[in-house]
Amino acid sequence: VQLQASGGGLVQTGGSLTLSCSVSGLTLERYVIGWFRQAPGKDREVVSCISGKGGLTHYSDSVKGRFTISRDNAENTVYLQMSNLRPEDTAVYYCAADFRLFGLTLQEREYDYWGKGTQVTVSS
Repeated sequence: VQLQASGGGLVQTGGSLTLSCSVSGLTLERYVIGWFRQAPGKDREVVSCISGKGGLTHYSDSVKGRFTISRDNAENTVYLQMSNLRPEDTAVYYCAADFRLFGLTLQEREYDYWGKGTQVTVSS
């Protein structure tokens, strides 16, 4: 199983980025995919997650209304569209997969597979 996050970069405040999580080695629709982030000196936190078929989504309060999660199971990819970025969004962003046929989980410990992160830096 492999998850690969990409799309990070340097952007100015108010800018946009779209992260992609490419997944291989599992049947994607059976997995909740979560996006997490870790800023320097802080614990990793959940940003957003989406159920296996995309019917359920969750956003942390800090990104609600600015970020949109989506998935294309046929392409084995999950996206995180980020707009109106702020300096406090600066972090390494990770995607992770949790085997779950129904519902969502926000618990980091329940995610089975993790990808390497992609750096997002928002300049002020």
